[in-house]
Amino acid sequence: MTPPLVLREVHPAGYAVLTLNRPQAMNALSRGLMQSLSEEVQALAAMPAVRVLILTGAGRAFCAGLDLKELGAGQGSLGAADRSAKAGPPRPDPVAALAAFAGPVIGAINGAAVTGGFELALACDVLLAGDAARFADTHARIGVAPGWGLSQRLSRAIGPYRAREVSLTGNWVSAEQAAAWGLVNRVLPDAGLMPAARALALDMLGSLPAMLPRYKAIINDGFALSFGEAMALERARATAFNASVAAADVEQRREAVRARNRGSSSDGSA
Repeated sequence: MTPPLVLREVHPAGYAVLTLNRPQAMNALSRGLMQSLSEEVQALAAMPAVRVLILTGAGRAFCAGLDLKELGAGQGSLGAADRSAKAGPPRPDPVAALAAFAGPVIGAINGAAVTGGFELALACDVLLAGDAARFADTHARIGVAPGWGLSQRLSRAIGPYRAREVSLTGNWVSAEQAAAWGLVNRVLPDAGLMPAARALALDMLGSLPAMLPRYKAIINDGFALSFGEAMALERARATAFNASVAAADVEQRREAVRARNRGSSSDGSA
């Protein structure tokens, strides 16, 4: 029996884990894997009980990018050719599927994230890296133009000067360098990567269910605008949302937050 290309785990607490499952090919994105990943993300997005998603890879790599062997054998296609009538159905777009997932997406980067795999990582909302994680953009070396946002997202994440160095050389960026540049939130021992991702998912699930997608949306939507436009967007959405918030509910939740903080204080004091 052929193993599934994407492993799915739905945790009863309210998060799901999707694992790219082509470890023998460093989870290279074949058309089948892209299709499976897109479908799995879309299925989870339709499940109200799943509010947070963790994405990781099986084996020693997160994702080695597009399956160039498949492309070289004529089994896949890129760009405009993919949209032509001769090419058949368009190439599945897992990055678009991730963007349509309303809740937070945590990328647990367990090894190499290369080119298309780098773009998958950048499509996540939070990135945790294992010690073995490393990133590379080889578009310029291979001769393929990025189409999933790497040329735009990377410069916004680490600045245009560093992004040019990464993309115009194709050189590796280690997990430690990625953390120093602000590309990943933090670096964990490899064995602690998934436990940390699960713990982060549970922390996020401590927020009010309606607030997770709402807050993610205002951060992402505002980041795409100028500062003035983003401030206006925040005010407009806050005015509309806060009009329905009851003072008694806020006070009750504030007390719950205070109780949680007291319970987690290092010295046990209030």
